[in-house]
Amino acid sequence: MKKTYQKNPQVLEKLTETQFNVTQKNATERAYTGEYDEHFEEGLYVDIVSGEPLFSSLDKFDSGCGWPAFTQPVEDNVRNLSDNSHGMVRTEVRSRHADSHLGHVFPDGPQDKGGLRYCINSASLRFIPKAELAAEGYGDYLSLFTDGEENEK
Repeated sequence: MKKTYQKNPQVLEKLTETQFNVTQKNATERAYTGEYDEHFEEGLYVDIVSGEPLFSSLDKFDSGCGWPAFTQPVEDNVRNLSDNSHGMVRTEVRSRHADSHLGHVFPDGPQDKGGLRYCINSASLRFIPKAELAAEGYGDYLSLFTDGEENEK
């Protein structure tokens, strides 16, 4: 049975002010201040509010923009919305089930990976290292990192 995800009120109560403002009030953390900007360990990035899987470290790249950047979502748990705030025309990225504000997507990513750059706030993410995926209930995602080989013990 597929796991279901939703906005978790107990988690909302425990968010830092920055995490709450980013995910619930559409704020943006300051560039180069998020914990995942320079983070490249193997694992899965999930919505901090619902736990829904969003991005894999395999799709993360150093864009130099000051926020974590990904070429694509790991599955269909993000939705794109038109954002005309601040006098700009952008595409906002939100989590599908918790409706958390994640960041924006731009068409200036690596061309050999589809050309997109998902510019995401660290404050909207929780990182699960590859070694902890099974224990955290994300064992189905281990196959992303094995490249067709058997899992090592």
